Amino acid sequence: MPSLARQFSLLPDYPLATIPQRKRELLERGVDVIDLGAGDADLAPPEEALTRMRSATMEPHMSRYGFGMGYVPYREAVSAFMHKRFGVQCDPMSEVVPLLGSKEGISHLAFAYMEPGAAAIIPEPGYNAYQGGTLLAGGEAYRYPLRPRTKFLVELDEIPSHVLDRARLLYLNYPNNPTGAVAPREYLERVVQTCRERDILLVYDNAYSEMSFDGYVPPSIFEVDGARDVAVEFHSVSKTYNMTGWRCGWAVARPDVARALAKVKSFVDTGQFMAIQSAAVAALESHATFVPRNVAIFKERRDAAVSAFRAAGFACEVPLATMYLWIKLPDAILSAEFAERLLEDAGVVVMAGSAFGTGGEGFFRISFITSPARIAEAAARAGRVLTAMLVGAT
Repeated sequence: MPSLARQFSLLPDYPLATIPQRKRELLERGVDVIDLGAGDADLAPPEEALTRMRSATMEPHMSRYGFGMGYVPYREAVSAFMHKRFGVQCDPMSEVVPLLGSKEGISHLAFAYMEPGAAAIIPEPGYNAYQGGTLLAGGEAYRYPLRPRTKFLVELDEIPSHVLDRARLLYLNYPNNPTGAVAPREYLERVVQTCRERDILLVYDNAYSEMSFDGYVPPSIFEVDGARDVAVEFHSVSKTYNMTGWRCGWAVARPDVARALAKVKSFVDTGQFMAIQSAAVAALESHATFVPRNVAIFKERRDAAVSAFRAAGFACEVPLATMYLWIKLPDAILSAEFAERLLEDAGVVVMAGSAFGTGGEGFFRISFITSPARIAEAAARAGRVLTAMLVGAT
Protein backbone atom coordinates (compact mmCIF):
# COMPACT_ATOMS: atom_id res chain seq x y z
CA MET A 1 0.00 0.00 0.00
CA PRO A 2 1.23 3.55 -0.68
CA SER A 3 2.04 5.73 2.30
CA LEU A 4 -0.51 8.25 3.47
CA ALA A 5 -0.10 11.87 2.39
CA ARG A 6 1.74 14.25 4.69
CA GLN A 7 -1.37 16.44 4.92
CA PHE A 8 -3.44 13.49 6.10
CA SER A 9 -0.93 12.62 8.80
CA LEU A 10 -1.27 16.12 10.25
CA LEU A 11 -4.99 15.71 10.92
CA PRO A 12 -5.91 15.15 14.57
CA ASP A 13 -8.64 12.70 15.49
CA TYR A 14 -12.08 14.20 15.00
CA PRO A 15 -13.57 14.69 18.48
CA LEU A 16 -17.06 13.34 17.78
CA ALA A 17 -16.02 10.41 15.60
CA THR A 18 -15.99 7.76 18.34
CA ILE A 19 -18.90 9.01 20.46
CA PRO A 20 -21.77 7.17 18.66
CA GLN A 21 -20.08 3.79 19.12
CA ARG A 22 -19.22 4.54 22.76
CA LYS A 23 -22.84 5.48 23.42
CA ARG A 24 -24.05 2.30 21.74
CA GLU A 25 -21.80 0.16 23.94
CA LEU A 26 -22.98 1.90 27.12
CA LEU A 27 -26.64 1.58 26.14
CA GLU A 28 -26.16 -2.14 25.45
CA ARG A 29 -24.79 -2.46 28.99
CA GLY A 30 -27.97 -0.87 30.33
CA VAL A 31 -26.43 2.50 31.19
CA ASP A 32 -28.74 5.51 31.29
CA VAL A 33 -26.79 7.76 28.91
CA ILE A 34 -27.33 11.52 28.85
CA ASP A 35 -25.77 13.00 25.73
CA LEU A 36 -24.73 16.65 25.99
CA GLY A 37 -22.00 16.28 23.39
CA ALA A 38 -22.81 17.25 19.81
CA GLY A 39 -24.79 20.38 18.97
CA ASP A 40 -27.68 18.26 17.77
CA ALA A 41 -30.93 19.10 19.55
CA ASP A 42 -33.79 16.69 20.16
CA LEU A 43 -36.30 19.14 18.66
CA ALA A 44 -38.31 19.01 15.44
CA PRO A 45 -37.76 21.12 12.32
CA PRO A 46 -40.47 23.58 11.27
CA GLU A 47 -43.63 21.84 10.17
CA GLU A 48 -43.50 23.96 7.02
CA ALA A 49 -40.16 22.42 6.09
CA LEU A 50 -41.43 18.89 6.67
CA THR A 51 -44.52 19.53 4.57
CA ARG A 52 -42.49 21.04 1.76
CA MET A 53 -40.04 18.15 1.85
CA ARG A 54 -42.81 15.57 1.54
CA SER A 55 -44.29 17.26 -1.51
CA ALA A 56 -40.93 18.04 -3.13
CA THR A 57 -39.80 14.42 -3.07
CA MET A 58 -42.79 13.55 -5.27
CA GLU A 59 -41.69 15.96 -8.01
CA PRO A 60 -39.42 14.08 -10.49
CA HIS A 61 -37.36 17.14 -11.44
CA MET A 62 -36.29 17.54 -7.81
CA SER A 63 -34.36 14.26 -8.08
CA ARG A 64 -32.20 15.50 -10.96
CA TYR A 65 -28.71 16.91 -10.43
CA GLY A 66 -28.80 20.33 -8.88
CA PHE A 67 -25.17 21.06 -9.77
CA GLY A 68 -23.67 24.27 -8.44
CA MET A 69 -26.68 26.34 -9.36
CA GLY A 70 -28.96 24.29 -7.14
CA TYR A 71 -32.57 25.21 -6.58
CA VAL A 72 -32.86 28.85 -7.64
CA PRO A 73 -35.69 29.69 -5.20
CA TYR A 74 -33.30 28.63 -2.41
CA ARG A 75 -30.74 31.16 -3.58
CA GLU A 76 -33.48 33.78 -3.70
CA ALA A 77 -34.71 32.88 -0.20
CA VAL A 78 -31.17 33.19 1.16
CA SER A 79 -30.81 36.60 -0.46
CA ALA A 80 -34.15 37.71 1.00
CA PHE A 81 -33.13 36.47 4.46
CA MET A 82 -29.82 38.31 4.38
CA HIS A 83 -31.59 41.53 3.44
CA LYS A 84 -34.45 41.27 5.91
CA ARG A 85 -32.36 40.06 8.85
CA PHE A 86 -29.15 42.06 8.38
CA GLY A 87 -29.92 44.71 5.78
CA VAL A 88 -27.36 43.06 3.50
CA GLN A 89 -27.95 43.10 -0.25
CA CYS A 90 -26.53 40.11 -2.12
CA ASP A 91 -27.19 38.92 -5.63
CA PRO A 92 -28.71 35.43 -5.41
CA MET A 93 -26.92 34.15 -8.51
CA SER A 94 -23.44 35.67 -8.21
CA GLU A 95 -22.95 36.19 -4.46
CA VAL A 96 -24.69 33.17 -2.88
CA VAL A 97 -23.20 29.65 -2.87
CA PRO A 98 -25.52 26.78 -1.82
CA LEU A 99 -23.71 24.29 0.41
CA LEU A 100 -24.12 20.76 1.77
CA GLY A 101 -24.08 22.27 5.24
CA SER A 102 -21.75 25.13 6.14
CA LYS A 103 -19.08 22.66 7.30
CA GLU A 104 -18.22 21.43 3.82
CA GLY A 105 -18.10 24.95 2.42
CA ILE A 106 -15.81 26.14 5.21
CA SER A 107 -13.50 23.19 4.58
CA HIS A 108 -13.52 23.42 0.80
CA LEU A 109 -12.86 27.17 0.73
CA ALA A 110 -9.29 26.48 1.86
CA PHE A 111 -8.61 24.53 -1.35
CA ALA A 112 -9.06 27.73 -3.33
CA TYR A 113 -6.62 29.79 -1.25
CA MET A 114 -4.17 27.63 0.70
CA GLU A 115 -0.88 26.12 -0.48
CA PRO A 116 2.51 25.29 1.06
CA GLY A 117 3.93 28.40 2.73
CA ALA A 118 0.52 30.04 3.19
CA ALA A 119 -0.99 30.30 6.65
CA ALA A 120 -4.51 30.35 8.06
CA ILE A 121 -5.24 31.86 11.48
CA ILE A 122 -7.45 29.47 13.41
CA PRO A 123 -9.09 30.02 16.80
CA GLU A 124 -8.38 27.29 19.33
CA PRO A 125 -10.65 25.95 20.72
CA GLY A 126 -12.65 26.05 17.54
CA TYR A 127 -14.62 24.14 14.97
CA ASN A 128 -12.38 21.40 13.62
CA ALA A 129 -13.35 22.09 10.00
CA TYR A 130 -11.14 25.20 10.06
CA GLN A 131 -7.93 23.27 10.51
CA GLY A 132 -9.15 20.29 8.50
CA GLY A 133 -9.54 22.26 5.29
CA THR A 134 -6.34 24.21 5.90
CA LEU A 135 -4.18 21.15 6.49
CA LEU A 136 -5.64 19.04 3.68
CA ALA A 137 -5.07 21.93 1.28
CA GLY A 138 -1.38 21.98 2.22
CA GLY A 139 -1.43 25.18 4.25
CA GLU A 140 -0.11 25.94 7.71
CA ALA A 141 -2.51 26.30 10.63
CA TYR A 142 -1.54 29.07 13.06
CA ARG A 143 -3.59 28.39 16.17
CA TYR A 144 -4.53 31.31 18.38
CA PRO A 145 -5.64 30.28 21.90
CA LEU A 146 -9.01 31.65 22.96
CA ARG A 147 -8.81 32.41 26.67
CA PRO A 148 -10.81 34.42 29.22
CA ARG A 149 -8.04 37.04 29.22
CA THR A 150 -9.18 38.30 25.79
CA LYS A 151 -12.85 37.42 26.34
CA PHE A 152 -12.31 34.58 23.87
CA LEU A 153 -11.57 36.97 21.00
CA VAL A 154 -8.79 36.50 18.44
CA GLU A 155 -6.61 39.57 18.97
CA LEU A 156 -4.70 40.03 15.73
CA ASP A 157 -2.17 42.46 17.22
CA GLU A 158 -0.87 39.56 19.32
CA ILE A 159 -0.06 37.47 16.25
CA PRO A 160 3.53 37.72 14.96
CA SER A 161 4.00 39.87 11.85
CA HIS A 162 5.68 37.00 9.98
CA VAL A 163 2.46 34.98 10.40
CA LEU A 164 0.23 37.86 9.33
CA ASP A 165 2.47 38.36 6.29
CA ARG A 166 1.76 34.78 5.14
CA ALA A 167 -1.87 34.63 6.28
CA ARG A 168 -4.45 34.21 3.55
CA LEU A 169 -7.42 33.15 5.69
CA LEU A 170 -8.65 34.20 9.12
CA TYR A 171 -11.40 32.03 10.60
CA LEU A 172 -13.73 33.75 13.06
CA ASN A 173 -16.90 32.37 14.62
CA TYR A 174 -19.08 34.68 16.71
CA PRO A 175 -21.33 33.77 18.42
CA ASN A 176 -18.63 31.26 19.22
CA ASN A 177 -18.57 27.50 19.37
CA PRO A 178 -17.53 26.21 21.89
CA THR A 179 -17.10 29.19 24.26
CA GLY A 180 -20.42 30.97 23.67
CA ALA A 181 -18.54 34.28 23.38
CA VAL A 182 -19.85 37.17 21.29
CA ALA A 183 -17.88 39.84 19.45
CA PRO A 184 -18.45 43.57 20.02
CA ARG A 185 -18.95 45.71 16.93
CA GLU A 186 -15.78 47.67 17.69
CA TYR A 187 -13.79 44.44 17.65
CA LEU A 188 -15.23 43.37 14.29
CA GLU A 189 -14.39 46.78 12.84
CA ARG A 190 -10.76 46.38 13.95
CA VAL A 191 -10.57 42.91 12.41
CA VAL A 192 -11.99 44.05 9.09
CA GLN A 193 -9.52 46.92 8.97
CA THR A 194 -6.57 44.59 9.61
CA CYS A 195 -7.78 42.15 6.96
CA ARG A 196 -8.02 45.01 4.46
CA GLU A 197 -4.51 46.18 5.31
CA ARG A 198 -3.02 42.67 5.23
CA ASP A 199 -5.03 41.30 2.29
CA ILE A 200 -6.48 38.46 4.38
CA LEU A 201 -9.78 36.78 3.56
CA LEU A 202 -12.00 36.82 6.65
CA VAL A 203 -13.94 33.55 6.87
CA TYR A 204 -16.86 34.43 9.14
CA ASP A 205 -18.75 31.41 10.47
CA ASN A 206 -22.15 32.77 11.53
CA ALA A 207 -23.94 29.47 12.15
CA TYR A 208 -25.38 30.71 15.47
CA SER A 209 -26.62 34.12 14.32
CA GLU A 210 -30.23 33.22 15.12
CA MET A 211 -29.63 31.57 18.49
CA SER A 212 -29.23 34.42 20.99
CA PHE A 213 -30.75 35.48 24.29
CA ASP A 214 -31.47 38.39 26.61
CA GLY A 215 -31.92 40.92 23.82
CA TYR A 216 -28.59 40.31 22.11
CA VAL A 217 -28.85 40.35 18.29
CA PRO A 218 -25.77 38.92 16.49
CA PRO A 219 -24.71 40.87 13.41
CA SER A 220 -23.55 39.81 9.99
CA ILE A 221 -19.93 40.66 9.30
CA PHE A 222 -21.24 42.51 6.26
CA GLU A 223 -22.84 45.08 8.54
CA VAL A 224 -19.27 46.35 9.14
CA ASP A 225 -18.06 48.94 6.65
CA GLY A 226 -15.53 47.48 4.22
CA ALA A 227 -16.27 43.85 5.05
CA ARG A 228 -17.68 43.11 1.61
CA ASP A 229 -14.17 43.60 0.23
CA VAL A 230 -12.49 41.04 2.50
CA ALA A 231 -15.06 38.62 3.97
CA VAL A 232 -17.09 35.53 3.19
CA GLU A 233 -19.89 34.60 5.58
CA PHE A 234 -21.25 31.11 6.22
CA HIS A 235 -24.73 30.21 7.46
CA SER A 236 -26.69 27.02 7.98
CA VAL A 237 -30.22 25.84 8.63
CA SER A 238 -28.81 23.19 10.98
CA LYS A 239 -28.96 24.88 14.40
CA THR A 240 -31.57 27.55 13.66
CA TYR A 241 -34.20 25.11 12.43
CA ASN A 242 -33.17 21.83 14.11
CA MET A 243 -32.15 20.44 10.71
CA THR A 244 -28.61 19.23 11.43
CA GLY A 245 -28.89 16.00 9.45
CA TRP A 246 -30.35 17.72 6.39
CA ARG A 247 -26.94 19.25 5.53
CA CYS A 248 -28.02 22.52 3.98
CA GLY A 249 -26.27 25.86 4.26
CA TRP A 250 -24.89 28.74 2.24
CA ALA A 251 -22.04 31.16 1.82
CA VAL A 252 -22.29 34.82 0.86
CA ALA A 253 -19.34 36.66 -0.65
CA ARG A 254 -18.41 39.07 -3.39
CA PRO A 255 -18.59 37.41 -6.83
CA ASP A 256 -14.93 36.44 -7.27
CA VAL A 257 -14.77 34.73 -3.86
CA ALA A 258 -18.12 33.03 -4.47
CA ARG A 259 -16.87 31.76 -7.84
CA ALA A 260 -13.71 30.37 -6.29
CA LEU A 261 -15.64 28.34 -3.72
CA ALA A 262 -18.18 27.23 -6.34
CA LYS A 263 -15.40 26.05 -8.65
CA VAL A 264 -13.83 23.88 -5.93
CA LYS A 265 -17.24 22.41 -5.16
CA SER A 266 -17.84 21.63 -8.83
CA PHE A 267 -15.05 19.05 -8.57
CA VAL A 268 -16.22 17.42 -5.32
CA ASP A 269 -20.03 17.39 -5.36
CA THR A 270 -22.97 17.93 -7.68
CA GLY A 271 -25.17 19.86 -5.29
CA GLN A 272 -27.55 19.17 -2.44
CA PHE A 273 -30.77 17.21 -3.13
CA MET A 274 -33.07 19.93 -4.43
CA ALA A 275 -35.99 18.72 -2.33
CA ILE A 276 -33.92 19.56 0.75
CA GLN A 277 -33.18 23.01 -0.68
CA SER A 278 -36.90 23.46 -1.24
CA ALA A 279 -37.57 22.49 2.38
CA ALA A 280 -34.91 24.99 3.46
CA VAL A 281 -36.85 27.70 1.62
CA ALA A 282 -39.89 26.84 3.73
CA ALA A 283 -37.75 26.91 6.88
CA LEU A 284 -36.38 30.35 6.04
CA GLU A 285 -39.89 31.58 5.32
CA SER A 286 -41.01 30.35 8.78
CA HIS A 287 -38.34 32.42 10.57
CA ALA A 288 -40.66 35.01 12.13
CA THR A 289 -42.84 32.42 13.87
CA PHE A 290 -40.55 29.42 14.35
CA VAL A 291 -37.29 30.96 15.53
CA PRO A 292 -38.61 32.90 18.57
CA ARG A 293 -40.38 29.78 19.87
CA ASN A 294 -37.33 27.64 19.30
CA VAL A 295 -34.96 30.11 20.95
CA ALA A 296 -37.27 30.28 23.96
CA ILE A 297 -36.79 26.53 24.45
CA PHE A 298 -33.02 26.90 24.26
CA LYS A 299 -33.10 29.80 26.72
CA GLU A 300 -34.97 27.63 29.22
CA ARG A 301 -32.33 24.94 28.75
CA ARG A 302 -29.50 27.46 29.04
CA ASP A 303 -30.86 28.82 32.30
CA ALA A 304 -31.34 25.31 33.66
CA ALA A 305 -27.80 24.34 32.66
CA VAL A 306 -26.18 27.38 34.26
CA SER A 307 -28.12 26.88 37.48
CA ALA A 308 -27.52 23.13 37.68
CA PHE A 309 -23.79 23.15 36.87
CA ARG A 310 -23.14 26.02 39.25
CA ALA A 311 -25.01 24.15 41.96
CA ALA A 312 -22.88 21.09 41.22
CA GLY A 313 -19.70 23.06 41.92
CA PHE A 314 -18.67 24.28 38.47
CA ALA A 315 -17.83 27.80 37.32
CA CYS A 316 -19.40 29.11 34.11
CA GLU A 317 -20.56 32.33 32.51
CA VAL A 318 -24.07 32.89 31.16
CA PRO A 319 -23.76 32.84 27.35
CA LEU A 320 -25.63 35.45 25.32
CA ALA A 321 -25.82 33.11 22.32
CA THR A 322 -25.28 29.59 20.94
CA MET A 323 -26.48 26.27 22.33
CA TYR A 324 -23.39 25.67 24.48
CA LEU A 325 -22.05 26.18 27.97
CA TRP A 326 -18.25 26.45 28.34
CA ILE A 327 -17.46 25.22 31.83
CA LYS A 328 -14.24 25.77 33.77
CA LEU A 329 -12.47 22.84 35.41
CA PRO A 330 -10.17 23.04 38.44
CA ASP A 331 -6.51 23.36 37.48
CA ALA A 332 -5.72 19.86 38.71
CA ILE A 333 -8.20 18.19 36.33
CA LEU A 334 -7.44 17.54 32.64
CA SER A 335 -10.46 17.95 30.40
CA ALA A 336 -10.00 14.70 28.44
CA GLU A 337 -9.63 12.70 31.64
CA PHE A 338 -12.73 14.34 33.11
CA ALA A 339 -14.82 13.69 29.98
CA GLU A 340 -13.72 10.05 29.91
CA ARG A 341 -14.49 9.49 33.58
CA LEU A 342 -17.84 11.21 33.24
CA LEU A 343 -18.77 8.98 30.32
CA GLU A 344 -17.58 5.70 31.82
CA ASP A 345 -18.57 6.28 35.45
CA ALA A 346 -21.76 8.31 35.02
CA GLY A 347 -22.97 7.83 31.44
CA VAL A 348 -22.82 11.53 30.54
CA VAL A 349 -21.40 12.67 27.20
CA VAL A 350 -19.63 16.05 27.16
CA MET A 351 -16.88 17.46 24.97
CA ALA A 352 -13.45 17.89 26.54
CA GLY A 353 -12.02 21.33 25.89
CA SER A 354 -8.84 19.76 24.54
CA ALA A 355 -10.91 18.02 21.85
CA PHE A 356 -11.18 21.44 20.22
CA GLY A 357 -7.40 21.93 20.41
CA THR A 358 -4.89 22.52 23.18
CA GLY A 359 -6.21 26.06 23.62
CA GLY A 360 -9.39 24.55 25.05
CA GLU A 361 -7.66 22.78 27.93
CA GLY A 362 -9.13 23.56 31.34
CA PHE A 363 -12.74 23.61 30.13
CA PHE A 364 -15.45 21.28 28.86
CA ARG A 365 -18.50 21.96 26.70
CA ILE A 366 -22.09 20.89 27.10
CA SER A 367 -24.88 21.36 24.56
CA PHE A 368 -28.48 22.32 25.31
CA ILE A 369 -29.81 19.37 23.35
CA THR A 370 -32.11 17.73 25.86
CA SER A 371 -34.66 18.74 28.48
CA PRO A 372 -33.90 20.88 31.54
CA ALA A 373 -34.53 17.88 33.79
CA ARG A 374 -32.02 15.72 31.96
CA ILE A 375 -29.48 18.55 31.92
CA ALA A 376 -29.92 18.92 35.69
CA GLU A 377 -29.40 15.19 36.18
CA ALA A 378 -26.27 15.31 34.04
CA ALA A 379 -24.92 18.22 36.09
CA ALA A 380 -25.49 16.33 39.34
CA ARG A 381 -23.63 13.30 37.97
CA ALA A 382 -20.82 15.55 36.74
CA GLY A 383 -20.51 17.12 40.16
CA ARG A 384 -20.12 13.72 41.79
CA VAL A 385 -17.45 12.68 39.29
CA LEU A 386 -15.56 15.93 39.80
CA THR A 387 -15.63 15.49 43.57
CA ALA A 388 -14.28 11.96 43.25
CA MET A 389 -11.49 13.12 40.95
CA LEU A 390 -10.51 15.96 43.26
CA VAL A 391 -10.40 13.60 46.22
CA GLY A 392 -8.26 11.21 44.22
CA ALA A 393 -5.89 14.01 43.23
CA THR A 394 -5.12 14.97 46.84
